[in-house]
Amino acid sequence: MFIDSHAHLNDVKFDADREEMIRRAREEYGVSKIINVGFNRETIEATLQLIEQYDFIFGAVGWHPVDAIDCTEEDLLWIKELTQHQKVIALGEMGLDYYWDRSPREIQAKWFRKQIRLAKEVGLPIIIHNREADIDVLQILKEENADEVGGVLHCFGGDEAMMVQALELNFMIGLGGPVTFKNGHLAKRIAKEVPLDKLLIETDCPYLAPHPYRGKRNETGYVRLVAETIAEIRDIRLEQLAEITSQNASRLFRI
Repeated sequence: MFIDSHAHLNDVKFDADREEMIRRAREEYGVSKIINVGFNRETIEATLQLIEQYDFIFGAVGWHPVDAIDCTEEDLLWIKELTQHQKVIALGEMGLDYYWDRSPREIQAKWFRKQIRLAKEVGLPIIIHNREADIDVLQILKEENADEVGGVLHCFGGDEAMMVQALELNFMIGLGGPVTFKNGHLAKRIAKEVPLDKLLIETDCPYLAPHPYRGKRNETGYVRLVAETIAEIRDIRLEQLAEITSQNASRLFRI
């Protein structure tokens, strides 16, 4: 049974068939638990509804760097309050995104740092979003002593050197659809080299659908396709990879 460690089941792309898609993940693909990630006010509220509705869905709450310009101190206090919910198991996704330019970099860094400090205060791991900001993400994690809580670099896109630094900072590596792409050479190298006890699998659905669904809507059940690819790369049984990555997610998120 698989744990999808990063999903956005609340996305409007699932409005027409959300319940069916979740049922399919459970019954046809063998997904046992799902971490749904809220990253602004709207998606956090939707995440709370999902974790109340389904006993096997857990929530992460935080503020996405693209939306950092909209974040306020009141929002941060609200997030802090939500961490008291027994099914809110992480803060995030948070981090830096230098691909989109909606939020100035200094604003992104400000709220990234504040959320790391909050995570340390409440004792929860963090989920990192990083896009084209490797050096600055690592620098902030080091300066803020994020290793005290650890977490995961989700949809990891860095190289082996960055992976080593992330592991040293007490972070796991999350791999999703790109590891299945024919041109996903870097992701495949990371899948081969990452210590198995530091590996998480994810979909980031509805984004980044794995092969053969690349370019289409991703589903949480497709985490099985990610696992199949990594098991083949590592030359281990699929059941073994499922067990290891589920244990990793359970340990990190305490579920």
